[in-house]
Amino acid sequence: MKGPTSFADHFSALAAQYATWRPHYPPALFDAIAAHLPSPPLQVWEAGCGSGQATLDLARRFGRVFATDPSAAQIDAHAARQTPDHDVVLAVEPAEVCSLPDASVDLVAVGQALHWFDRERFFAECERVLRAGGVLAAWCYQDFMAPPDVAAAIGDFRDRIAPHWPPERIDVDSGYADYAWPFAPGSVIDLDMTADWTLPHLLGYLSSLSATACATRATGTDPLEHHAPAIAAAWGAAEISRSIVWPVKLIVRKSS
Repeated sequence: MKGPTSFADHFSALAAQYATWRPHYPPALFDAIAAHLPSPPLQVWEAGCGSGQATLDLARRFGRVFATDPSAAQIDAHAARQTPDHDVVLAVEPAEVCSLPDASVDLVAVGQALHWFDRERFFAECERVLRAGGVLAAWCYQDFMAPPDVAAAIGDFRDRIAPHWPPERIDVDSGYADYAWPFAPGSVIDLDMTADWTLPHLLGYLSSLSATACATRATGTDPLEHHAPAIAAAWGAAEISRSIVWPVKLIVRKSS
């Protein structure tokens, strides 16, 4: 019998910021996943969908998406961005216990969320819901590479919040290298995610980091308020756009 599950909720309080400030995944990510799948339309389960950073692209590219997250606040933020032409069903469900029937999906997609899961239970759900030949695609992105003339100011901010990252952050930094994956060995693909952002967008993104929120709760002081003047001075005019780059690691496994 499937029992209840709990989750470390680092993002419900940040749902609005998360939906507004997070970068968009590159088309190359979905191209890499598509190379392992038959032609659409397909049935997709997106576990840990958050506020929908990948959901709409998954729906446009592959077909119907059943998008789940244990945070009702994240699902509400997600729902606010939906339009009638998106074939997406949303549900407040943990990744470890979903309501999909057996052998019902062609793709399980997990973006920047697998490190929060009880992986043994989640991988068992993948084995249950994937059809023969179905694909598990999981990816994560690490800290962005700041423009050189802003790097020192960003580095000081990172040093300040570093003690407040949840321990699961180490898994992201390693690119999920030590996970006990299900199914036969598959592809590991390195990509870049890029965005051209103004200073307000960068500061909004930094405010959405879980470590920023944890540091604020622990110290009673918002670390971004302390470091924003130095970041702004290094950036220059607030309306100037600068290129931000995140390394992305994509792991693809196919069921037998």
